[in-house]
Amino acid sequence: MKAVHFGAGNIGRGFVGLLLHEGGYELVFSDVAAPLVDAINAVDSYTVHEVGDGGARQQAGGVGRSPIGSHDTVVTGFRAINSAEHPDEVIEEIASANVVTTAVGPTILKFVAPHIVAGLALRDPSSPPLQIMACENAINATDVLRDLMRESAGDAWEALTARAVFANTAVDRIVPAQPEGAGVDVTVEPFYEWAIERPPFGDEPPVIPGAHFVDDLAPYIERKLFTVNTGHAATAYFGARAGIDTIAAALSDEAIAARVAAALEETSALLEAKHGLDAADLASYRATILGRFRNAALPDTVWRVGRQPLRKLSRHERFVGPAAEAAERGLSVNALVAAMGALLAFDDSEDPQSVDLQRMLREQDAASFTAAATGLEPQHPLFAKVVAVVEARQAEIRAD
Repeated sequence: MKAVHFGAGNIGRGFVGLLLHEGGYELVFSDVAAPLVDAINAVDSYTVHEVGDGGARQQAGGVGRSPIGSHDTVVTGFRAINSAEHPDEVIEEIASANVVTTAVGPTILKFVAPHIVAGLALRDPSSPPLQIMACENAINATDVLRDLMRESAGDAWEALTARAVFANTAVDRIVPAQPEGAGVDVTVEPFYEWAIERPPFGDEPPVIPGAHFVDDLAPYIERKLFTVNTGHAATAYFGARAGIDTIAAALSDEAIAARVAAALEETSALLEAKHGLDAADLASYRATILGRFRNAALPDTVWRVGRQPLRKLSRHERFVGPAAEAAERGLSVNALVAAMGALLAFDDSEDPQSVDLQRMLREQDAASFTAAATGLEPQHPLFAKVVAVVEARQAEIRAD
């Protein structure tokens, strides 16, 4: 069996690639970073180091406990291709693969789609369908990838659809920036979750130990995005505003921990109302997530987690997405809006989106900025609340 994975970065090697390896797949990494590709091809194994005090590992049958302390897994049977320099090689690998996965970021999927389309065109029509899963921090990312592939294929799309199946996934593992000198080894937290739609695969789902297959993925995707991603980003923005450098240190501040917890209580209220999830289960899940963020063995910085604030403030992302739905239901959104206010103060000269954010706040009035950055209509029940925190941030900028 063979899997082609787009994105040979830390998530690709330390999470998706690791589980595919454990499923017995020959791994082909595709990436455009030449030094990384060369480094991967220079070794015949790499090690995934799990560090920290365990954490709950989500399984199909419930929640089990991961080992406490450190655990190492050696990954073998892989190679890497520079898709910028050798696209034909990637396409040939896709033509004979069983599985294609991605961990490149939602905005990069448009560059991946043409390669997969070209691989499908070369694929033997009598071979089993290629199983395609986009493992991104976005709702229904595989659907997005499929739509991009359809655009790329044009009139040839109808003939290619029978050669692939597409399944959305929800993925969760914290993989921080790696220490200097680590090479292609990866340090990760013990917790992970990979939930995958079961119906698209019929009787032949992919073999991925540790992943679990579900009939309805939507609650898993939104529970993860609106708890893990919302909470992680909120911690980063409150921490940065307080002058704290790491996620773990930010949550050691009781005031910040209370603000983050309040935001997640609001997203849990939405998940309970929308998907019928159990309130006690959600409270336990929140506690697990916040415990993961406190893992001091992973020196994750607020600057890494907080980067790309404009994307994180957009309409269907981790703040405006749940807050908009909560506001439409008449639920509380004050803590989520407060987190957005902290986001607006995120000022990192090394992050282009942060620079753009601060420029937009200086150049646009509050209502124009809110409409442009969040995608909310002025009549939306959340709009005025966001305008208020934008105005407050703009007053701070003027005072400086």
